[in-house]
Amino acid sequence: MAARDGALTGLHDPAPTADLLVQIFDPVGRPRGTGFAADPEGTLVTSHEAVDGAARLLVRAGDAVTEVTGAAITPLPRLGLALLHTRGLGAPRPLPVAAPRAVGRGAYVRIAAGGWREARVLGTTTVTYTASDGPRLLDGALELALGTAGTDALRPGGGAAGGPVLDAETGAVLGVLGTTLHTAHRTAGFALPLTGADGPLAALLARNAATVPAYGADLNLAGAARLTAAASAPRVPAARPERVPRAEVTRHLETFAAPGAHRPHGAAEATEWAAAEETKAAEGTEVGGAAVLALVGPPGSGRTTELAALAAHRAAGAEASPTLWLRGSDLLAADPSLSAAASRALARAAVPGGCGARTPVASGMPGTPCAEDLRPERLARVAREGGRPLLLLLDAPEEMPDASAERLPEWAAATAAWLRTTGARLILACRPEYWERLGAAFPRALLYGPGTPAGRSLPPCVALGDLSLDEARLVRARHGIPDTALAPADARHPLTLRLLAEVRAECPEPGGRPDRHEILSAHLDLVCLRVAARLTGPAHPRGTAVRRLAAHVAGQVHAAARRCLGPGQGALDEASFALLFSGGATARPGAGPGAPARAGIQVGGDWVPAVLAEGLFVRTGDSHRFAHEELGDWLQGMHLDVEAALDALVLRGASYSAASRTEWYGAARPADGPAGSPPVPPAPSVPPHRIGPVVEALLLLARDRGTAELTYQLGRLVDALEVLMPAEPPAADLCPSPGTPLWWALRLLAETLLRVPDATPYTAVLDRLARRILARYAQARPVPAELGPPLWEAVRLRAAERFDLLRRLVVTDPPPGAPGDPACPRFLDAAARLLTADPAAVQPQLTRWFEDDRPLPATPHATVATAAQALLYTHRHGALDHLTEALADSAHPRGEELLAVLAEEEPSAMRRAVERWERDERPARRAAAVRYAPRARAREAGRALPHRTSPALPAGAATR
Repeated sequence: MAARDGALTGLHDPAPTADLLVQIFDPVGRPRGTGFAADPEGTLVTSHEAVDGAARLLVRAGDAVTEVTGAAITPLPRLGLALLHTRGLGAPRPLPVAAPRAVGRGAYVRIAAGGWREARVLGTTTVTYTASDGPRLLDGALELALGTAGTDALRPGGGAAGGPVLDAETGAVLGVLGTTLHTAHRTAGFALPLTGADGPLAALLARNAATVPAYGADLNLAGAARLTAAASAPRVPAARPERVPRAEVTRHLETFAAPGAHRPHGAAEATEWAAAEETKAAEGTEVGGAAVLALVGPPGSGRTTELAALAAHRAAGAEASPTLWLRGSDLLAADPSLSAAASRALARAAVPGGCGARTPVASGMPGTPCAEDLRPERLARVAREGGRPLLLLLDAPEEMPDASAERLPEWAAATAAWLRTTGARLILACRPEYWERLGAAFPRALLYGPGTPAGRSLPPCVALGDLSLDEARLVRARHGIPDTALAPADARHPLTLRLLAEVRAECPEPGGRPDRHEILSAHLDLVCLRVAARLTGPAHPRGTAVRRLAAHVAGQVHAAARRCLGPGQGALDEASFALLFSGGATARPGAGPGAPARAGIQVGGDWVPAVLAEGLFVRTGDSHRFAHEELGDWLQGMHLDVEAALDALVLRGASYSAASRTEWYGAARPADGPAGSPPVPPAPSVPPHRIGPVVEALLLLARDRGTAELTYQLGRLVDALEVLMPAEPPAADLCPSPGTPLWWALRLLAETLLRVPDATPYTAVLDRLARRILARYAQARPVPAELGPPLWEAVRLRAAERFDLLRRLVVTDPPPGAPGDPACPRFLDAAARLLTADPAAVQPQLTRWFEDDRPLPATPHATVATAAQALLYTHRHGALDHLTEALADSAHPRGEELLAVLAEEEPSAMRRAVERWERDERPARRAAAVRYAPRARAREAGRALPHRTSPALPAGAATR
């Protein structure tokens, strides 16, 4: 080994030495020592003897030289070390510092002393270090066995002081060389450890562990983050730059993923803290509280987008957090818990080049991962000790193999136990129907969530739906979509906005105001056209022949949707996918790649690469699925026989008389079969999360055959409820098990009514449903949550019809202190929210409640009429002028009572009303002006009036 131009070189350098080490000189150029970077900011570690007594130093890294003075030098004499804070040096690649551990006697190390040399550890000892201010004893120094050349290289003043001592297996720094250290029996070959530190060195070591990857016995937080990123890279979708942050969802995700406790800076405190955490894990005690968060929403609501944004956020910056991305298709039927899938994903990180450029090289080389590093339990422990718990992201657990889905309770219990033991955390994103079953299998104490979403019998979760008004407005602005380009029902739906933006990019000025169905159809046409263009190549412009080829592609896509309705549960196996999109299909229109030849274009037989490249399908495990689940459900719904599906899932052979058919359909509808036909066979095993195609098929009925057909089918579901809902359920709440006929009837009815763009044509269905609810209430029977206030509040109705239904149902509200959930949704609460949102439209509807004197059991001494009075009074400030007009229009004594109160409490508003009424030609208005003018003007002038009480306010929602 030789020194050349002042830079250390050697035959066994793991990398160019200039990239790893710096040299330290005094102002006149004499060597003082060596150092290495310990963080990306260029903080250097060296020995104290290299800086002892110096107020100004020169630091050289490669060809760059910088000056370090004053506060940039942090001496640590009681440790025999020093820190140098450099700027503008172009700092060398940081070296990882070894984890606190015992170094075995005889272990091989590599030292930087006149080049890279090999040495052996003889043990640890106490050494004497003589600084300018006197000698001191330093404990735990490594005693090294060196050859003669190595001993000569460590002579004082030779520039080796401060050089790193590297573990030969892991490449991590075990200590820092000293040239003036000695004991009674030796004078050379000692290195000072970097453990047992506090203060600035402890903070530096924490940054090192979080930013500089180490593997093997020295696996640290940065290494764990690098491994999980490498294992996740092939599956994590790219975060979209145009994504608009969803503040409420982001807050929940970041709160859940944040560490419950941070590791202390001091080594002794950190060791004690880690031991306490290990004890908790060994005892099965929850580490960090809630360990499972479910991001629950319908297809197209942005579940995967939010997970990808969280993964990108945790991977950003120098201090990445360990995050492992998995899909439901990564699980195998025999997996006892999620840890098995995590182990397989991590094993891929050790394959050279298997996961992209970020993948470490193969195992067995110094500084690369070993088999032990790939155990998720070890990664979780390292992450927990580093203060950043390992986070597993499970997207689309619905893609689990069928056998795994049948074992959900056992799988969830084992996964929960593993999370408790390791301190890892899990965020999964799925449909509400799937979480209803999976969430019930997890211990409730382990679940994070603000509560059960209103109107759904779901375990705690974070609900994901449409964008807020401001978020949707920002998305439309970023995509250049006018606010009037969409119907209100679709204007806040994330996937609809995204697909419309793609369509508008090809057709900037589309005509009309497309609805969701038209946008999905246009997107499918666009993607099929792109596939056709990719197949034909640049030689063929997008003319008639290419459009014909695109039509053939679309035909195969529809064939794929039909096959997805079969045993594949929404997926196509490899054989089916290859048959549809390769040369194995027949050459008739819409049947396969052979057909396009008749369009005048010769195309190769394999369409699979083009179909996958355009993002129409994605590979999940050993199958293929539609890339957009909502698009897949919509396509499959086109090919589903609604009548047969409802018979199989809900009705199970129930027959309906001609009178019933006439009632719902509006005319005598032919029976589906002859009288006395055999009952429908038992329902096939359809997972509840496959509800999407059935709902889409129902929605398409109204579009293709008219609202009368959908009214009839919904009416069948309403009539089936009376038979399916038990008279005496085992519990106070009626929560049907997922997949039962009652569950299917409730969910299909509620989901369809909520998703129709206008529910006015289905008022007869809602009326019948309201009567059923009232009948069950009169018999003291519970009503499922799916039929509760959130349904009636959200269904798209005109205000008159909605408030007529709410008026009838408000008597079923439970009292505020009723047993069970104190925050149970109430119809009076729904009316109050609607009034607050649009007071001018709702106030006239509430005045119609003045005629209803039915008592409210939930509020003693109150009626529906007095509740309406109380609501109007409590929320009067939203639109006072509109309220006075609505009360005057009602011409009801209760309205006059409230006007009298407003004359006292809101004299300015009443004065304005009187001034309007005095100019009004209607006699009733002029009479009202005469009645209220003296009181309003006197009150506004500040004169005392006889005391009047305001309307009695029902306790609870009306006063909130």
